[in-house]
Amino acid sequence: MLFNISYTTLNFLFFVLVTMLVYFLFPVKKYKWTVLLAASVFFYAVAGYKYAFFILFTSLTTYLIALWIERVSEKSKRLLKEKKKEWDRDQKKNYKSKIKIQKRLIMTLALVINFGILAFLKYYNFFAGSLNDVLGGFGIGFSAPTLKLFMPLGISFYTFQSMGYIVDVYREKTAAQKNPFKLLLFVSFFPQIIQGPISIYDQLAQQLFEPHAFSFNRMKHGMELILWGFFKKLIIADRANILISAVEKDYANYSGTTLTFTILLYAIQLYADFSGGIDISRGVAQIFGIDMIENFKRPYFSKSINEYWRRWHISLGGWMKNYVFYPVAMSNVFINAGKKMKGSRFGKTAAGAHISKVLPTAVASLIVFLIVGVWHGDNWKYVAFGVWNGVIIMLSIVMQPLFDGAVDKLHINRKNPFFVGFQIVRTLLVVLVGYVFDVAPSFGEGMRTIGLFFTGQNLPTGIEEISKLGLIPQDYGVLLAASVVLLIASIIQERHPDTDIRTMLDRTHFTVRFGLLYLGVMAVVIFGVYGSGYNAADFVYMQF
Repeated sequence: MLFNISYTTLNFLFFVLVTMLVYFLFPVKKYKWTVLLAASVFFYAVAGYKYAFFILFTSLTTYLIALWIERVSEKSKRLLKEKKKEWDRDQKKNYKSKIKIQKRLIMTLALVINFGILAFLKYYNFFAGSLNDVLGGFGIGFSAPTLKLFMPLGISFYTFQSMGYIVDVYREKTAAQKNPFKLLLFVSFFPQIIQGPISIYDQLAQQLFEPHAFSFNRMKHGMELILWGFFKKLIIADRANILISAVEKDYANYSGTTLTFTILLYAIQLYADFSGGIDISRGVAQIFGIDMIENFKRPYFSKSINEYWRRWHISLGGWMKNYVFYPVAMSNVFINAGKKMKGSRFGKTAAGAHISKVLPTAVASLIVFLIVGVWHGDNWKYVAFGVWNGVIIMLSIVMQPLFDGAVDKLHINRKNPFFVGFQIVRTLLVVLVGYVFDVAPSFGEGMRTIGLFFTGQNLPTGIEEISKLGLIPQDYGVLLAASVVLLIASIIQERHPDTDIRTMLDRTHFTVRFGLLYLGVMAVVIFGVYGSGYNAADFVYMQF
């Protein structure tokens, strides 16, 4: 990095200010998008200039292959129109099948090239090490070499976003972009390059290319969202990260009480870090008149693990649903398997009829979460994270009639606050078990930690250990107060899901609005974790 231009620095705010001035003062409206492109290229060059080749290569291959797919499609349509009277139904069907296979092969080429680069850089050493362990266990002397690899900035996010565009062109849901520089802007748009959200081309692209006039209201709302992101990131996440990082450095030597507290604190830190970063991204984009998709909807209020994943990292979940879940669940293999089970003796029973109906959905969900787990990192603990969530979701789908039946037999009112509270706590406990594999350094340590939840609790020892992990009592007071503010804001938003808090602020008296914003700025300035001798923690999802 030539100089620090991360989202929580003054350098970044100055960069946004300069970009905003140039964008809104740019004299040729038709080409305002070039300002955003220049800013994005500059941002990436400064933040990760050594790896710029990779994002340029992905943009170029995506651009060329999308055009290739579209040209094959257009050529086939022209030929079908020309041969409309000459060809019979079978000839047309065979030709369409041939073209579909050709387009699929071209699309696969793009997927293999770009996901291949991502997989090699991210997972080669992991698989090489695992292979060496297996071969060593059998006494085989061969050893796969490990390589000094690197992760280009934002490679997971821009690869997923680009390949989603390729699939949409293949499906003819969107037209291929004819201008390579416009496609480069879609791939590299600077507010989202660090950690998303993973945007859909039809949702984002036109907003990027349209000229946007300056709007004071949009700028105000964008700055409020940026401030809220700074509040979550600098006051909560980076302060909690001090303790979590200290535990991670010597993880195996802490008691079950300390590890339990660490996992609970990590749940707050991860949410504040990731959602705070997304708030900054969306706030910056909103200043330029661009609305990026929402990535969080208060996931810790979820009443089931399925609902949690619909509220957490929404853009990744949407990508997986559109490009993995549906193709798998609706594939002939899974549909035929469900039909075969339905026709069996077991399928004639009530349980068998239900399982045969939901089998494609359940298995596809497990596959999706295996991919989600691997996406999170090159370690078996992330595979365990994916398996844990996938199995829970698969079981919840298969056993849903049993759960519903139990609730009905017990005459439980599903809207009863105590029952809703029970569902939220139950879901949070399931989520926390998954978080263990995020924090623990390995799968083995993760399993040991889960055991310590039940056998390693020692409150006096835990309190002594926690007191030496870098946070003083005032820090815990700030963490508690800021978390309460976050909770109150989340409850308000949960009660009024159709209106965001910024719009609610607009309806208050100017003095109230100004006072709250002033307190927010002062809180970040006074209680934010930064300054001499401290480097702000990288966003957690930058590593993914």
